[in-house]
Amino acid sequence: MRGVHYRHDRLRHPGWTLTLVAVLVSLGAMPKLSFMRGEGPGAITPDGCAVEFYARLRARGEPELIHEAIGEKASVLELGAGAGRVTHPLRDLGHEIVAVDESPDMLARIRGAETVCAPIQDLNLGRRFDAVVMISFLIDIPDDDLMRAFLRTCRSHVRDDGCLILERHKPGWHETVRPTERTDPAGFTSRIRTVERPEPGTVALTVDYLWGDASWTHSFLTRPMSDERLSAELATAGFRIDRFLDPDRSWVRARPVPGGQGA
Repeated sequence: MRGVHYRHDRLRHPGWTLTLVAVLVSLGAMPKLSFMRGEGPGAITPDGCAVEFYARLRARGEPELIHEAIGEKASVLELGAGAGRVTHPLRDLGHEIVAVDESPDMLARIRGAETVCAPIQDLNLGRRFDAVVMISFLIDIPDDDLMRAFLRTCRSHVRDDGCLILERHKPGWHETVRPTERTDPAGFTSRIRTVERPEPGTVALTVDYLWGDASWTHSFLTRPMSDERLSAELATAGFRIDRFLDPDRSWVRARPVPGGQGA
């Protein structure tokens, strides 16, 4: 996973959310994402995420939100699991999890869950789960074909009576994000160094992370997913929006449509 700009790893902040970054390590094919790159000590994933940085991060309420939405003991397929920031708390809440990521270095940090090293769009496990979890803003990637391939994977792996949990940037974030800096309670500083809009609806960011004497830089692209577009893309993939899970409407629970694509 990935999500910070916290890979799964989502940082809540009044002005912006650090979350897509790690996310995109699980993409595999990124024809429009050549801007994705990273620098810093330790292993760096194909999309530029620093494994050591994401391995240090801890969950901040996301596992409990997911747990409430999917129910007790639900089996979980976690797409873009990263270093296990959300995986481990979900495991401790009683869920059996299969964690998928393209980075073996990220997956090596996961304990107590089955891991699968594979690009999301190529995944075919031949089994279905009570819940598929795809957070860290993977739905916001600026590549329609890849985003739709992700959703097809979600549909082919969720039970007809199950659910899909998605996380997108909150509406309006892409229009308002600006260079800024904050110190996180965990002890690191995150700095949005540059914000560019290379084409309508696409935002390119470079973010610095400083933690003790270590520092990492990550550059990435993201694109907003409006309510209308989200509903349409989910319908094409064989889902319907069930409800939003938070006041920002960032977290979404979708249900499979009987007889829909991938059923």
